[in-house]
Amino acid sequence: MNPNAQTFRWWESGIVYQIYPRSFLDSSGDGIGDLAGIRQKLDYLQWLGVDAVWISPIYPSPMADFGYDVSDYTDIDAIFGSLLDFDTLLADVHARGMKLLLDYVPNHTSDRHPWFIEAKSSRSSAKRDWYIWRDAAPDGGPPNNWRSNFGGAAWTWDKATGQYFYHAFLKEQPDLNWRNVAVQQAMLDVLRFWLNRGVDGFRVDVMHHLAKDRQYRDNPPNPDFRPGMSPYRELLTTHSVDLPEVHEIVALMRAVVDEYDDRMLVGEIYLPLERLMAYYGASGEGAHLPFNFQLLRLPWDAKGVATVVERYEALLPSYAWPNWVLGNHDKPRIATRIGAAQARVAAMLLLTLRGTPTMYYGDEIGMHDVPIAPDQVRDPFEKNVPGLGLGRDPVRTPMQWTGGDGAGFTTGLPWLPLADDFTANNVAVLRDQPNSILSLYHRLIELRRAEPALSVGAFAALPVSDNVMAYMRKAGDRRLLIVLNFAAHACGFDLSMLEAQAEVLLSTHLDRHQEQLGDNLQLRGDEGVIIELR
Repeated sequence: MNPNAQTFRWWESGIVYQIYPRSFLDSSGDGIGDLAGIRQKLDYLQWLGVDAVWISPIYPSPMADFGYDVSDYTDIDAIFGSLLDFDTLLADVHARGMKLLLDYVPNHTSDRHPWFIEAKSSRSSAKRDWYIWRDAAPDGGPPNNWRSNFGGAAWTWDKATGQYFYHAFLKEQPDLNWRNVAVQQAMLDVLRFWLNRGVDGFRVDVMHHLAKDRQYRDNPPNPDFRPGMSPYRELLTTHSVDLPEVHEIVALMRAVVDEYDDRMLVGEIYLPLERLMAYYGASGEGAHLPFNFQLLRLPWDAKGVATVVERYEALLPSYAWPNWVLGNHDKPRIATRIGAAQARVAAMLLLTLRGTPTMYYGDEIGMHDVPIAPDQVRDPFEKNVPGLGLGRDPVRTPMQWTGGDGAGFTTGLPWLPLADDFTANNVAVLRDQPNSILSLYHRLIELRRAEPALSVGAFAALPVSDNVMAYMRKAGDRRLLIVLNFAAHACGFDLSMLEAQAEVLLSTHLDRHQEQLGDNLQLRGDEGVIIELR
């Protein structure tokens, strides 16, 4: 935590780093990352300067959706290690002054979870109502037109008991019925299990899915659907997602977390900004940080980004803390979306906007999407909806640690193929290059930790041009100006309006430091700068 920001909580002043555990480091040689591998790289994460580590699911699972189909919420899958390995990792994280967040998957279980096995054993099962069962429509088909996120109908027929069960994702991921009080208690006890072990918080998977329409009405058609989109988007999710009752469930989770000191909730919520704000709760009883995914979805231009940043800031409730995300395990990597040069500008944007930044493993070394041959596809989304480029394997490939065999990730065969440029783009090589993107991330994080203006300071937008976005961060008398060039060609920025002496603290090119500026700042193509104003 920034030493000058004690009044702010760790999740406000800090930086979160997401690890996709299958792909971070394999300590056993089986080609799949594990908890022992994460432990081996904690010194790296400490050097990088992040404050919290979020680990995607590590619970026992048949791996139909690589851990998001949970068969036991209170254990560790043998692929990743054991509960002892987890406790050791947690202790080591805490010993380095960092926090640890777990993925919490409350919307659905695996179809091999004992709860579902019991629920489908009989219509009179004590756990039947723990899941969502419906009779067939009059024509024998599904109860309504709801779609699965992964393609096809969201209902699967259970021949043995003569009803359909609902699954917002794979049929191997039946949805829990959160209207059932017993489900609520069981799932809240899952939170307590991990909180009692010392976990610092949770990223809550698909938080906006947790309540469904009581009448199970058909969803209306989406007038904005176009060919090439996911089939899921043919319908609006009016009756299956983001219902008002969701906020009652989130409040229950928040109440449990608040039973413990200094813990937090992050919500995965893909919604427009206006609807996202409700997930903070009417008076702050919701998620501490409803994930803000705007930078994952926007066209990359100065005016568009600046407009969204200002709108987000304007919509935030007075009690809410902002957050920003550039990449995650479901969306194309930033270097692929906007190119390697602009990825450096994006790094400066992420780490200088007001709010908590979440980094995705490998973005700090410029990792890009890796093409996956048809016979190497692992993602069920791509298998169910082929040909649309929706598969997530390209963004989940192994972390590139060295230029040696297996990229330093594994001594075996990696579960997904390595990038073809890993011999040049890896931690070992880039850490020794003073102008590399890894060096840029390290310098940015170092500066952010040293400057309360960047970590917790106030935000003020400045006029934007076609290609240049600028804003101020301020704490006390300290004023820092951030100017970002979204173009590949040189651009100027007028400093005279600020009536201050200006000195460059950091450039994304890492070659301008303590440079005194006059009335006009000249930015090279694909350059961002942080400027001290006096």
